Amino acid sequence: MKQSDLISAFIKELLEAQNGDVELGRNELAQRFNVVPSQINYVITSRFTPEHGYIIESRRGGGGYIRIHRVEYSDKNARIMHIINSIGKTLSNMDAALFLKNMEDNEYISPQAHKIIRAAVSDNALSVVSPSERDETRASILKNILLVLKG
Repeated sequence: MKQSDLISAFIKELLEAQNGDVELGRNELAQRFNVVPSQINYVITSRFTPEHGYIIESRRGGGGYIRIHRVEYSDKNARIMHIINSIGKTLSNMDAALFLKNMEDNEYISPQAHKIIRAAVSDNALSVVSPSERDETRASILKNILLVLKG
């Protein structure tokens, strides 16, 4: 089992034991697993995302922490609304790809929908938009597509 899998499993066990809410010290967790803090960041940002049903709050620096809250959804539409609300005003090309990959992995969208949406929000499709406005435009487009999928 990879180190990332072990860290993820440990956090999930903590979440289960603490009714879906946990506060972690990034450095302490890194020491526990003998990894650099950026490895902890990777696990958090790739496995505890809104698409996976989590809300993350983080503060860096001395006394910094990571709070993870597991969100319980009543249905698929509630999950998609959570994802829409977590996108924010801007969305980079890379973050859009991650959102869509996670949505496909969690079966919120089909592989074909993933490809179509990915093409619609790609830098190539947005090449006519000025670079300073692309991330805002991408976020708006993705939110509107997800609203349509929500039904």
